[in-house]
Amino acid sequence: MFPGPFPELIADHIKKIGRDTVVLVELIIIKPDRIFFDISSNGRCEIIHLRHLIDDAVPDITDNQIQVITVSPSLGAPDVERLITIPVEQSCSNIPGLKQIRSFSRFGLSLVTVVFNDHTDVYWARQQVSERLQQVRQSIPAGIGMPEMAPVTTGLGEIYQYVVRPMPGYEHRYNPTELRTIQDWMVRRQLLGTQGVAEVSSFGGNLKQYQIAVRPEQLNAYEISITDVFEALEKNNENTGGAYIEKGPTVLYIRSEGLTKSIEDIGSIVVKAVRGGIPVLMRDVADVQVGSAIRYGAMTYNADGEVAGAVVMMLKGENSSAVVRRVKDKIAHIQKSLPEGVIIEPFLDRTKMVNHAIATVETNLMEGALIVVFVLIFFLGNLRAGLIVSSVIPLSMLFAIILMNQFGIGGNLMSLGAIDFGLIVDGSVIVVEAILHRFAHSKQFRAINRVDQSTMDHEVKSASGSMIKSAAFSQVIILIVYLPILSLEGIEGKMFKPMAYTIAFA
Repeated sequence: MFPGPFPELIADHIKKIGRDTVVLVELIIIKPDRIFFDISSNGRCEIIHLRHLIDDAVPDITDNQIQVITVSPSLGAPDVERLITIPVEQSCSNIPGLKQIRSFSRFGLSLVTVVFNDHTDVYWARQQVSERLQQVRQSIPAGIGMPEMAPVTTGLGEIYQYVVRPMPGYEHRYNPTELRTIQDWMVRRQLLGTQGVAEVSSFGGNLKQYQIAVRPEQLNAYEISITDVFEALEKNNENTGGAYIEKGPTVLYIRSEGLTKSIEDIGSIVVKAVRGGIPVLMRDVADVQVGSAIRYGAMTYNADGEVAGAVVMMLKGENSSAVVRRVKDKIAHIQKSLPEGVIIEPFLDRTKMVNHAIATVETNLMEGALIVVFVLIFFLGNLRAGLIVSSVIPLSMLFAIILMNQFGIGGNLMSLGAIDFGLIVDGSVIVVEAILHRFAHSKQFRAINRVDQSTMDHEVKSASGSMIKSAAFSQVIILIVYLPILSLEGIEGKMFKPMAYTIAFA
């Protein structure tokens, strides 16, 4: 059925497994105390690995991808495609490990998604894309847009959402602009320093702006163009250094402060000197005011008015439960520094879904294990034999969790939910039944009520050795069934491979 040396290879592996298992049985018989100590040590190791096991509700099936985002508010879709999207695609088309490039261009927005093979390191890929974006920025006309890479996160990266809102009785003290300012400059900046957080995307409220509304009639009267206004703002809104001056034994450092700090500072900027050197100030030709960016929506909370909020994005490959726990601790710390009457209130917590999913898996595993134990005791007709076979279940979970942590396989519905205790105890049932059959049907034990320990050890070793190859063969057959799943790639592989690996580890 299988061409070539495949059957012989499987047979050799089964023989090797059989020999190793016989040696293990002998070691258990000779040094049971040492085996018990090793199992206890591994149990403690399991607890440590269980704490570090990446747990989530479902596997992350997102492609190994990098998104390049360019915002250009003044360009239409055809111009965005021609001036931004196409150059970005062409520059990234020869990166090693590239699998696919897809993009779309809309009014004011270009999004290019660069997909790599699953084995490609995402940070190496980001370095390659970053090098090529440096070249692309030189070819894009000035002022059109600046291509930037999206955060290192995935489709399952949205782990926490919250709102920044006034407490009851403080609604009239804080407007949407002030709430958004608190979110951007106080909450977001501190959350970005939390381990495992890739991005904090703000939304809601009004984005504060200093707006300059020019008066065309005044510009015409003073013969000033819009370009003059732009240049005056650029040149009069920066700090500069002037080296230093030695004055006796001391040194005076020269520093020019030119950053605008208020509406009055902006209004006092000199736009142009006209009519014999008379300066024309910004407030003479324009209205300077505090406003907000163009809004495309609003965020409300429980019909109590507008609020500001954000989505916390998790870094790719992190443990969602651990990151959310750190975010909560950080928010509790930030809350103490917020202005009076402002609170941070979460409305989406990823850990709730993860905990419910993991609790469901734990309940099912516990119920399945109990059912298997009762069935074994009932059909084997021997309480001790049933408990001995059932002891394989916690040992299998022990090694499975350790190997899952070593290979980076997370605990979720697909991986942990696939464990079948009936398959796990199959080999143990074969060996224990062989031992029971030996003692029940052997002529030398029919007239004996009690067997001494040396005879017991010899018979257990003999019966185990006679059936160990059959037990090993049954386990190998079970593993072979899962081999096709291990060959899956792409989304299918990311979804079902954890299941096959967990079964093999158990």
